[in-house]
Amino acid sequence: MANSSSITHFLLLPFPGTRQLQLLHFCLFLAIYLAALLGNGLIITTIAWDRHLHTPMYFFLLNLSILDLGAISTTVPKSMANSLWDTKDISYAGCSAQVLFFLFFISAEYFLLTTMSYDRYVAICRPLHYETLLGSRVCIHLAAAVWACGVLNALLLTANTFSLPLCQGNAVEQFFCEIPQILKLSCSTSYLREAGLTVASVCFAFGCFVFIVVSYVQIFRAVLRIPSQQGRHKAFATCLPHLAVVSLFISTSFFAYLKPSSISSSSLDLVVSVLYSVVPPAVNPLIYSLRNQKLKAALSKLITGCFQNQ
Repeated sequence: MANSSSITHFLLLPFPGTRQLQLLHFCLFLAIYLAALLGNGLIITTIAWDRHLHTPMYFFLLNLSILDLGAISTTVPKSMANSLWDTKDISYAGCSAQVLFFLFFISAEYFLLTTMSYDRYVAICRPLHYETLLGSRVCIHLAAAVWACGVLNALLLTANTFSLPLCQGNAVEQFFCEIPQILKLSCSTSYLREAGLTVASVCFAFGCFVFIVVSYVQIFRAVLRIPSQQGRHKAFATCLPHLAVVSLFISTSFFAYLKPSSISSSSLDLVVSVLYSVVPPAVNPLIYSLRNQKLKAALSKLITGCFQNQ
């Protein structure tokens, strides 16, 4: 039994199977990672390039794409390298950094999705005050608050987790380092500090969830009062991508962390972790681009312009 001071590395859970299945996992993750890089990179470039997209909605979408790129880049490359080279090792510092950055990107994304629901609420329920309530300075302040809250939450939870003594070995039952799996290695009998931070994080997450739900209740009420069917369809079209992204993010992450321990298993945890950590960053650009005519038009102009310049 080793304590935390003697642990120099952790062992990540490899994807089970033969060498051929490991290489298949590498190829699958590589395809998903490249799709996420391409999709989010195109959204970032298009929004930065087209002045017509310099509005609060697309400003927040640009931030979402940056966070998605950061989240998937924190976990997937290491997992691909382990599968390719048939290894499980990750250093203690690397594991700590993975926990810190993944928590930061996931927390900030959740706060950003909450902010984006406020943007949709103002745009549909208070359109005459939209430029006043969401001016450029306000948007910058909101984005800065999102990133700062993500940093604070990640620092507190990571520092608390790795300050606990670890004496249950160094095998992490996940393909990347995450807090629930690290806590399983702890032999600490003092859970007061850990419980306090966990309760605070859960309350904050629940508060954001309630804010999103209340915002969309108000949005749906306002949309249903629009007399024309075309107007209702247009209003719904601006909300559906965000609602789809929120639903995907919340359903997968909440199930990953709140599922009953009676149905927990290594295989199920592995599948669920892929669903909430790998799939959303690759799917989010597709969700937004499919339903957004302005973004598709700007993206088409950007690609056409690049080919013409060549």
